[in-house]
Parts: sequence; C-alpha cells; structure tokens
Amino acid sequence: MTKILSLDPGTHVGWCVMGDDALFAVGCMDFPLARGESLGSRFLKFRAWMWAMLETNRPDIVVYEQAHMRGGAATDILVGMTTRIQEYCSERGIEYMPVNSMTLKKEMAGTGKASKEQMITVASIIYPGHDLNEHEADAILLAAYANRKLSLDKRP
Repeated sequence: MTKILSLDPGTHVGWCVMGDDALFAVGCMDFPLARGESLGSRFLKFRAWMWAMLETNRPDIVVYEQAHMRGGAATDILVGMTTRIQEYCSERGIEYMPVNSMTLKKEMAGTGKASKEQMITVASIIYPGHDLNEHEADAILLAAYANRKLSLDKRP
C-alpha cells in the first residue's frame, strides 16, 4: 500500500492522508499570525506541524499544490511552505510531487477553470457525508490525483 499525504499550502493548510483509495484522515490547519509576530513565525509553526504530520503518518509520498507566481503575500506564503515541504521530504527520503492547480482541476473536475464550489462537489463524492471547506477539498483531490497517477504507473 502506498500512503499519500497531500497538502494544500497557505495560511489555511488543507491536508489529507490516503492509501490505495482509502481515505484515512482529512483536515485543515490554520497558521495565522498573532499581533506582533514576525512573518517568519508562520513558517516556524508550519515546520513544527509538518514534522509532526510526517512522523505520525509516515507517508511514502507527499503531494502538494504547486505555488503560482502571482506576487504578494500569498505567493510568499506558498513558496515558503513549498520549500519546507521539499526540504523535509528530502531530509527523510520521502518522494514528493507538486501538482499545478489547473492540472488538478482538469483531471478531477473536467475543466482547468473549475470553481471552488465544483472542486468541493467532486471532493464530496470521494468523501461523502462531510461538510468540506475548499482547503480540505483540494487536499482530498490532490491525494486522489496522486493515487490515480501512482496506480497508472504500477500497471504492467
């Protein structure tokens, strides 16, 4: 069984743990800054959380949404978190896979311009009976996408 940890990085990090089509856990972790905290504090919090996620779940692969270069604070956060994901995975010998958001939308919702609502709807099919937010939905779809790609790679 291949265990996947998927991450939708940002101020609110959606995450999902999946193994061979079985969803183990889904959630969203927030990394806001308290008044007076430095910008780097968010990355320190993320780093501690990321270490705990890797140690607890011991994934074979980490898949995450690739950062877009739109500029501004959102890009700074995404790039900062992405580099930490790569760093931690590299230190632990864990494979990682970035996925472009348009690729994810096209593969999972049928169009590269799928709305947040469409993505939540598709994720709700995979994980029915739960009220998902957009971050959790993206994490579920990232895990399902990686699971599909890994399954295709294993075919003879």
